[in-house]
Amino acid sequence: MKLFSFQALLLILATDAWAAPDFEKEVAPILESRCLSCHDSEQAKGDLVLASLAEAQEHVGALLPGNAAGSLLIEKVSGPEPEMPKKGKPLTSGQVEILRQWINAGAPWPKARILVDNPERDLDWWSLKPLEKDGAQRGGDHLGQTLNPVDVFISAKLNEKELTPMKEADAETLIRRVTYDLTGLPPTLEEIDVFLENPDWDALVDRLLASPAFGEKFAQHWLDLARYADTHGYDKDKPRNNAWPYRDYVIQTFNSDKPYSRFLQEQIAGDVLFPEDPDGIIALGFLAAGPWDFIGHWEVGEAKLDGRIAKHLDRDEMISAVFNTFQATTIQCAQCHHHKFDPIRMEDYYRLHAVFAAVDRADRVYAGLPAAEQQKKNAILAKLNSLKAEQEKLDTEVKRLLAGKVSGIDRRLAELKEKYGTGLKPQYGYHSGITKNQKEVKWVQLDLGRTRGVTEVRVIPAYDEYGGIGGGFGFPIRYRIEVSNEPDFTEGVRTLLDASTEDQPNPKTRTITLDGDGKPFRYLRLTATKLAERKDDYILAIGEIETVNEGGAENFALGAMVTAKDTIEQAVRWKKTNLVDGIFFRELGNESALAELRELQDRRAEIEKATRPPGTDLRLASIKTEVSSLSKEVASFPEGELVYAAATQFPRGGRFTATGGKPRPIHLLHRGDLDSPRDAMLPGAPPLWKDAPDQFFKSGEWNESDARAILAKYLTDQENPLVWRTIANRLWQWTFGEPLVGTPNDFGRGGQEPSHPELLDFLATQLRDDKDQSIKSILRLLFTSETYRRSSIHNEAYAAIDKNNLYLWRGHRRRLTAEELRDSVLLVSNVMNRERGGPGFQDFIIEKPQHSPHYQYHLHDPNDPASLRRSIYRFVVRSQPQPMLTTFDCADPSMSVPQRDESTTALQALTQWNHKFIEAMSGHFAKQIDSKDASSSISQAFREVTGKLPTGEEQQILAAYLEKEGPEALARILFNLNSFVYVD
Repeated sequence: MKLFSFQALLLILATDAWAAPDFEKEVAPILESRCLSCHDSEQAKGDLVLASLAEAQEHVGALLPGNAAGSLLIEKVSGPEPEMPKKGKPLTSGQVEILRQWINAGAPWPKARILVDNPERDLDWWSLKPLEKDGAQRGGDHLGQTLNPVDVFISAKLNEKELTPMKEADAETLIRRVTYDLTGLPPTLEEIDVFLENPDWDALVDRLLASPAFGEKFAQHWLDLARYADTHGYDKDKPRNNAWPYRDYVIQTFNSDKPYSRFLQEQIAGDVLFPEDPDGIIALGFLAAGPWDFIGHWEVGEAKLDGRIAKHLDRDEMISAVFNTFQATTIQCAQCHHHKFDPIRMEDYYRLHAVFAAVDRADRVYAGLPAAEQQKKNAILAKLNSLKAEQEKLDTEVKRLLAGKVSGIDRRLAELKEKYGTGLKPQYGYHSGITKNQKEVKWVQLDLGRTRGVTEVRVIPAYDEYGGIGGGFGFPIRYRIEVSNEPDFTEGVRTLLDASTEDQPNPKTRTITLDGDGKPFRYLRLTATKLAERKDDYILAIGEIETVNEGGAENFALGAMVTAKDTIEQAVRWKKTNLVDGIFFRELGNESALAELRELQDRRAEIEKATRPPGTDLRLASIKTEVSSLSKEVASFPEGELVYAAATQFPRGGRFTATGGKPRPIHLLHRGDLDSPRDAMLPGAPPLWKDAPDQFFKSGEWNESDARAILAKYLTDQENPLVWRTIANRLWQWTFGEPLVGTPNDFGRGGQEPSHPELLDFLATQLRDDKDQSIKSILRLLFTSETYRRSSIHNEAYAAIDKNNLYLWRGHRRRLTAEELRDSVLLVSNVMNRERGGPGFQDFIIEKPQHSPHYQYHLHDPNDPASLRRSIYRFVVRSQPQPMLTTFDCADPSMSVPQRDESTTALQALTQWNHKFIEAMSGHFAKQIDSKDASSSISQAFREVTGKLPTGEEQQILAAYLEKEGPEALARILFNLNSFVYVD
């Protein structure tokens, strides 16, 4: 009989003395919520893993059953300043005591129980706390009184920092500042004069808020956030010709002062919540506004992993845009692990994937068809897409069954097709440079490497199928073929064929065969003396040249070095090396090759027929008939007005097919890897405030449109503190130039805290609780404050205390945005086209090579009347942004841009002076400058660009320059003044 050891007896006694806490209910939640984020099997910080008892005990001394006092785990989490956990608050004394009792009781831990990271949701962060009612009340006490509530908060902070605000700016500065900030345009001289005569500030602000230009200015702020552009982006940056209705919708939304909740909800689920309103569909352009991978969706498709990755990234882009834009939350950080800073779990992230699981981006009708007709069309589209999906599935299954039976046949067919084509496959060759002179001499030459005894030379014409050209493309009308052992053909030249004395018929597909007579040579040159006509110009083109020995066993020209007078290298069609690659067009006369080709094709067809499951051919034929019939039905509907937006119904294109509203399966992905799916996910969102839902449905059956509608209502919930603080912060930023929270898209622990938290909460509650949720009412409050009207004069002493003007002791000085600069130049030059809405103007020429469009800005005429509209109506390209606007820090449309950079570079100065747009507009502006009345003209022109009269010294300098260089040069000088480029 084995006796118990003394240590074992102590352990039994200890276990009896301390009743073990319930592992599942008390211990596991502490370890999973506070420890596993750093100490699971993947993180293993300090080589300690707490996922299982065995792994915990691998770290010596970390967990000693029966000995809590000696266990490193208790040591690290105990004491007045515990070392662990590194993130978040320390464990409570109660939690530490539970762990202590559990270890002293022997650390009972079921063997099969593996813990997983399940962090607690720590909502103790400024942005997640309920909106501060006290601050709102404090500001509200002053509503309707002389003192603007905004100034109450700002003055309190200035007093706290012992800062005295600057005095009010002068009237000319103020009207220029507020006109730019509210409309993005300079005030006219008439508007300045009216205000100077009657400086009614409230009336001025109201007039500007009512201007159509207000919506154009503030829409630009929103489109920066919404990552709006008129092309897809990625490597095939194809145009989106129907993106613009969303841009116009945003402009109209700001001008009509639509309630903010409605504006937000429309952009998430407008088609569900407001089905009778076209805006409900147009607004979904927000979800579709970002970049889209044409190749991944259209060419690869969801049958392949790369296509599924494209879908995943597409949903991630939508989710990130929604949460970054509407509630300054970096939800995308939870894709591969729980969020490192904020109370967002991976489950939250993938539940949002489920919300958008059925959604794609495509053109969809928003007007022009009655609802019943649109519903009927959608039903037909759904049936059509279903049939095409079935067809693809059947074809895929047949290919799978065939794969092992016809691999040898397919390999041989590929060899024959590469060499001979499918009967008539064009294989190109050498193409000279283009000329307008038919008699210009062109030549192309082969170097065989060394002297060779050639018995036969074959010249094979080029074959081009484009436009039905066929054989003989570019073959010379007069030419000669010569050989020599000298590369410059200065001596020892022997002529094999002289066809240069009279016009020759085009050989079409016939090979020109010449007797090489066996005499050795190294170089062969074909010289064209009269070229073939292409279309309004002339070229030389040859498909292949062969030089063979007796019996034709070896072609010495294969792979030879080719030189030419000139060449067009356009792979894969035209290259010098194509002339000697052994690949060229052959007529069907090659009976042996063609017979083999046909025999293999017939044999393959027989095998395929025998392999197809019974009824497959009949079903495929039936599908083909149905698809044809349904396609005609779809085509019979009026197209209607289209917007590029989130969609579940649209015609199939390539491998891109609509879901018809059926959600794709969504799983939580281990480490974000599509090859490692875990639990299936239902729609939901992170519960970031009290009573917020985390899962929208209880069962696996749910409707995609309902999921988006619930998300829209989740975002606009009265108790959601993030959404109201986020928009309040943006409105402040768009008014004063700098936000109250310096990270406008991130209100989490990785971002900055507000400079004026009470003011932020006051503005947020004002907007939330306003029955109209009026954006303009908040802006009116901001723009009519004394804080807004302060001078931007610098003060060294104050700057030493608050160098970034965080506390608003003076007005922020800012430069014109890229769009404001361009629009101001147009307006001052008196050429601006004020047409509003509709498709964007293109300030580029599109070249369409085989792969993707090239947007060539340098080819555009800056005087083109169609392009003289406001910049908000520009056709925005992702891959090739507008060079001038990019130089002046225009937003990158491929990402959400909450705040623009404001750089100062030498390139900006060069652009301002030399860009052809500035040059062209200077010519227009110069028409307003009269050299004969220099003094008056200079004053007028200076005031047009700066809003003020020039000083005496400025007047004198500009007059001298005008006399020396002329009006156009003076106009360029005025466009380069700092007082033009900067608002203050």
